[in-house]
Amino acid sequence: MIVTVTMNPSIDISYPLEKLKLDTVNRTDQVSKTAGGKGLNVTRVIHDLKGDVLATGVLGGFHGAYISEELKKAGIKQAFTEIQEESRDSIAILHEGNQTEILEAGPTVSEAEQQAFLENFQELVKEAEIVTISGSLAKGLPLNFYQRLVQLAEEQVVKVLVDTSGESLRQVLTGEHKPFLIKPNLEELEALLGQPFSIDDLEALQRALAQPLFTGVEWIVVSLGKDGALAKYRDSFYRVTIPTIKTVNPVGSGDATIAGFAYGLSQKMSVTELLKLCMAAGMANAQEVRTGHVNLANVDMHFEEINVRKASRTRSAFEQ
Repeated sequence: MIVTVTMNPSIDISYPLEKLKLDTVNRTDQVSKTAGGKGLNVTRVIHDLKGDVLATGVLGGFHGAYISEELKKAGIKQAFTEIQEESRDSIAILHEGNQTEILEAGPTVSEAEQQAFLENFQELVKEAEIVTISGSLAKGLPLNFYQRLVQLAEEQVVKVLVDTSGESLRQVLTGEHKPFLIKPNLEELEALLGQPFSIDDLEALQRALAQPLFTGVEWIVVSLGKDGALAKYRDSFYRVTIPTIKTVNPVGSGDATIAGFAYGLSQKMSVTELLKLCMAAGMANAQEVRTGHVNLANVDMHFEEINVRKASRTRSAFEQ
């Protein structure tokens, strides 16, 4: 079983407008409401891939009840910890080719609620093979909270895939217990290491990923957007290139990438197959109107189109 963790879920509300008018009333009859948060996007894509998945995290109030009910309607297993404060809304206004977002900070999780979640998590990982941890931390949670989850999973010999950024990512990497995988994009890696990177200089990126900070992390998948990815598995590097596709909604594609990797890992796929599937899932998500969903036919098609090249041991170029 794959357990997905979302510590700051939201109701994602989308308002499409022909034009956003300021300082007056805007009306629309096309409202989309989704159980959101990066971890729940991961959950839905694993479910679409026919994986055995269970969602956990914290939910509170009427918003939390709505999120839980939406997952139930989709047939997704869940084991959330209930909190007192209300789960958040994340609003996206789609107008004139732009996307204006209003993101609530979300609830504060008390120490007692944190402990209740940790006790719940400890029981869940006993039944898990893989854990994914995605997104931001709710208020009240310490910055090293994800490191604690990695430790609890490691004690049960469970692989942990972490997709977060900023200080949460730094805390995970500097802790004693290491995740199995991290998935930063270039911008997140630049913020983490304090240096710029370019897809035109992959050698510099390879050198950066070989730094002591990443020691003990078996997999690092650096997303390069439309240019694919650079991946490091143990001491080997892989360049993943993807075909050009028509994008409908790119939101959540990074989450779909994590979902594809987690599912592939559960299916004992090879290194090349894992990289192809995770990228294929990300691409397929970008072709859907709904965030955090994939069409299996598109996943299968992209899987065959993706190219994975391993770096030569004697030079920095990639083998054909």
